[in-house]
Amino acid sequence: MNFISGECRNQITLMPESIEDYVGEDNAVRLIDAYINSLNLAELDFAKHAPNDTGRPMYDPKDLLKLFVYGYMNKVRSSRRLETETKRNLEVIWLLNKLSPDHKTISRFRKDNTTALKNVFRDFVKLCMKLGLYGKELVAIDGSKFKAVNSKDRNFTDKKLRERIARIDSKIEEYLKELEDSDSAENVSASEKSSEEIAQIIIELAERKERYQSYSDELVQTGETQKSLTDPDSRLMMNNGKMDVCYNVQSSVDSKNKLIVEFEVTNNANDANLITPMVEKSKDILETDSLAAVVDAGYDSVQDIIASMENGNDIHVARTDFDICIPTTEEYHTEITSHQNGRCVYFADRNIVLCPMGNVLYPGFYKKTRGYAVFYNTKVCNRCGCECGKEKRGRRHQIPMLESEFSKIYNDSDLFVKQIRITPNSEIMRQRKSIVEHPFGTIKRNMDAGYCLTKGLKNVSGEFALAFLSYNLKRAINILGVRKLINCME
Repeated sequence: MNFISGECRNQITLMPESIEDYVGEDNAVRLIDAYINSLNLAELDFAKHAPNDTGRPMYDPKDLLKLFVYGYMNKVRSSRRLETETKRNLEVIWLLNKLSPDHKTISRFRKDNTTALKNVFRDFVKLCMKLGLYGKELVAIDGSKFKAVNSKDRNFTDKKLRERIARIDSKIEEYLKELEDSDSAENVSASEKSSEEIAQIIIELAERKERYQSYSDELVQTGETQKSLTDPDSRLMMNNGKMDVCYNVQSSVDSKNKLIVEFEVTNNANDANLITPMVEKSKDILETDSLAAVVDAGYDSVQDIIASMENGNDIHVARTDFDICIPTTEEYHTEITSHQNGRCVYFADRNIVLCPMGNVLYPGFYKKTRGYAVFYNTKVCNRCGCECGKEKRGRRHQIPMLESEFSKIYNDSDLFVKQIRITPNSEIMRQRKSIVEHPFGTIKRNMDAGYCLTKGLKNVSGEFALAFLSYNLKRAINILGVRKLINCME
């Protein structure tokens, strides 16, 4: 018995008569083609959405967009690999009608249309809303770190710069001593460096020190905490248990079908104070007045939670229950939540203090010294999102004990104290991981998009617009199917 054999390559009828025969009716490329052909590129702010009047003809932006969306859906993100696919992949040949743009043209398209790519992502979200794929009731918000195009060796913090400058100073002293010994010695052995070589090394070390010092001076002038050389917008942060230069990508995911509502690329090392902006953007896109949002413990900022709750949202944070005591008048509310240096408010009958960030500080001990009452609350202060100065035992707030002032504040008829108890819903908390971790896992593993290919916040945002658009397309196909989606566009 022989092995299964294929057809002879020399047969004239080996290939179908039309490329159309290679693409099935339920192939995802048909949806990509139909959806992108339905877009109005001018309204989406694409650069060069109309052909040139003179000069060499340009590629249709729709064809380049089709190529990128297909690539991100199939683990092909590099412009060079996409160029290769246009020559050998029958689905891409069908999708682009045998066009084969070079990799520079492909790469330039992504770079020049970062804002437009995010508009396309939002346009598809609107389409899915019309199809009833978004529940508009509960969203899960989370952030994930994606490695930037910048190594740790080309990222500098103030501490790292001081250590390197000190190390160079030490090296220079050693070489100066070696140079002095070399000048005083009558004979120099073959293994030792000559005076000229040592002098050259000292010059190079001095130049390196000057460069590091300029980086340090730049950090002081700009107020930044880090400087990255390859990708200036990237930052050193914790990623999967180790420090790496990354971007922190935030996403808001609807609970009904795990479709992404909105995303934001940031270089914040943590997730604090990001609930309100993400929820408000999600509400605008979903066209709803209120949302329930669930987040993990990394978002635990009292100020941020209160701000989002005041906008009519129901916030669930993965942490223990806690109370917040706030004045309800606009004057005092603005004072305590706008800045960490605002005045603390003391409520004598309860023996508590409301700190400038809205936290209730219970006294670790109570003491009156030179007209000040001192309150410590290590646990609250350690999890607060503000940047007040810290001491060993937590933050210390000194409140002037002027009886007339505090009695006036507390006894004011227009000032009412409202105590809010925030208790996360256990059922919603159980859903959080399955809602928001699913998209990140799919994008990083199934779509091979766990690292950035572009540099700069703007370009990385366009890159992830393609990734999240491709994810939503795949989810919609799994839910409704290719034919039904295409019929909805016709």
